[in-house]
Amino acid sequence: MSDTKKIFVLDTNVVLHDYRSIFNFEENDVVIPITVLEELDHFKKGNELINFHAREFMRELDKLSGESLFHEGVTLGPDLGRLFIETGKKFSDEMEVSFSERTPDHMILAVADFYNKKFPNTKVVLITQDINLRMKAKSLGINAEDYESGKVTDIKIVNKEVESYEGIEDSLISKLYQSETGISVNDFKIEEPKANDYFILKGSNSSVLATYNLTEKSIKRVNKRDAYSIKPRNAEQTFSLEALLNPDISLVSLTGKAGTGKTLLALAAALQQRKDFVQILLARPIVPLSNKDLGFLPGDEKAKIGPYMQPLFDNLNVIKNQFGRQSKDFAKIEELITDEKLVITPLAYIRGRSLSKVYFIIDEAQNLTPHEVKTIITRAGEGTKMVFTGDINQIDSPYLDKKSNGLSYLTDKMRGQQIFAHVNLLKGERSFLADLASDIL
Repeated sequence: MSDTKKIFVLDTNVVLHDYRSIFNFEENDVVIPITVLEELDHFKKGNELINFHAREFMRELDKLSGESLFHEGVTLGPDLGRLFIETGKKFSDEMEVSFSERTPDHMILAVADFYNKKFPNTKVVLITQDINLRMKAKSLGINAEDYESGKVTDIKIVNKEVESYEGIEDSLISKLYQSETGISVNDFKIEEPKANDYFILKGSNSSVLATYNLTEKSIKRVNKRDAYSIKPRNAEQTFSLEALLNPDISLVSLTGKAGTGKTLLALAAALQQRKDFVQILLARPIVPLSNKDLGFLPGDEKAKIGPYMQPLFDNLNVIKNQFGRQSKDFAKIEELITDEKLVITPLAYIRGRSLSKVYFIIDEAQNLTPHEVKTIITRAGEGTKMVFTGDINQIDSPYLDKKSNGLSYLTDKMRGQQIFAHVNLLKGERSFLADLASDIL
């Protein structure tokens, strides 16, 4: 190995997060400890996206395979470094004293420790999304970093409050109420607006909810609209319904804490526009509590996934309960479910489908990786609308955080595109108790 290059030792969670991660280290060399391959064996079978990543990584590895992989390494491509598979290494005396257990994490750490000592003039870095393992590495004098590819650099974009501009002339606000096409953005003191940004414009005696139309370079009024008898209760919910009901916006992300109405609004908007789509799909990733597999739950497959899908059914019931059981609207929802025009399912069951003329709601999207979000969106066919909802402060996956999850990545990368809109909902509307708990517990 050249001493002018860095050496990156990858943990298993990096591969499971991004199966093409080995190609993201430029001209530097990449080392995969044999323990990583052993751990991936446990993830190969299954329908979850994490299992898909394990299988895809093994396929990528198979394309590069050869005896030199374990000795001289194999090139990862033009202008890239070499890839090595490193067999297990003995624990150094320092590791023996500090970490007596032969856990997979410690076996990977031993490889990083071995390289750190073998190449003293080369920067060796252990790449892992496990904070605890990074701390252990640093205690041994080994450089350790998180996997940064796909991370959002400025989380403020995702957590951004709706901009409120004061001091707007009342005459301008009056003109907005009267205009159907909007008013030139140059008439307002709004700094560098992006496509479909939302604003609250305040004058001395009046105010208006508005949005920026990039095509016409104009500020347009946002009207308060209902969706399947669900009425918006605040400005953010009004903006959300505007994006969800706008046929020119085919990709929406809604973020916010529990009880802000993200999923409920998305579902109500889908039902309102049901005639424009051949199917409404509601899906969410299954992230079992405490990282237990679904197998520990009793019952058949349907019984096992039921608890994870229940929040989606709860939102559907809220809408159904707006109507009497004998009403046409109540019966219509039941009919949509029976005819599978409205389907609630685990996200893993959607993989491989081509989704045309579908209103697709992906709930709990903060538990997806950037690659998984990209995979989902690239399934969209003509006439499909996709809505991603989630709370980036409530991430269940041990390998993701506020900056590395797919929902944050999507919002950061898509902002400014004409077909995309994002709203961060702040005010909880479930109950005062739920709102208080979300804020202080």
